[in-house]
Amino acid sequence: MTEHKAEFTRSLPAEADTLALGDALAAGLTPGMVIYLIGELGAGKTTLARGLLRGLGFKGKVKSPTFTLVEVYEVSRLYLYHFDFYRFSDPRELGEAGFREYFNPQSVCLVEWPEKSNRAAGLPAADLRIVLHVAGLGRNVSIFADSEAGASCLKRLQTS
Repeated sequence: MTEHKAEFTRSLPAEADTLALGDALAAGLTPGMVIYLIGELGAGKTTLARGLLRGLGFKGKVKSPTFTLVEVYEVSRLYLYHFDFYRFSDPRELGEAGFREYFNPQSVCLVEWPEKSNRAAGLPAADLRIVLHVAGLGRNVSIFADSEAGASCLKRLQTS
């Protein structure tokens, strides 16, 4: 994995700020991207995903895939899969769940709790790693680009 220098940090004082960041990120997404959403329970991962989906034009309900493991969205120009691996107890469960085919050049995959799986089990490397931390009543976010596609998306975010 080539580590890119691009990094974006921001304070997100309210839920609306997290939604707005997701909305802004949506414009830079391209098919084939994998985005890791990293943070403890309640850090705002699903809220960020909701903002991203709203930015793509999705009007329906966005829920956490904690119990279903994946939520599928067909929005605007993309197939988007939102995964939550929180309940995985063994990194091999990704392969056993049959999710590998979702990670393809035509889709965008958002992955909550990527650390519960691993590359050996078929989890592709991230284009973007989005790390959220609770900070008082708000959140702090850091975004790292780990590919050219990720760097392009992050550059678009920084110039918007």
